[in-house]
Amino acid sequence: MLRWTFLFLIIAVVAAVFGFTSIVSAFAGIAKVLFIVFIILFVLSFIMGRRSKA
Repeated sequence: MLRWTFLFLIIAVVAAVFGFTSIVSAFAGIAKVLFIVFIILFVLSFIMGRRSKA
């Protein structure tokens, strides 16, 4: 999941260099959403992992 976030972030940066503003906003938005989902899943797996071993 984090790999997809970085992929969309890199695509957004490359598109920004070339001046494709609509593409940049789309890929940046996707990267933000995926990053938030990754953080939520990371926290949930950390909490559940700690709970099952106790």
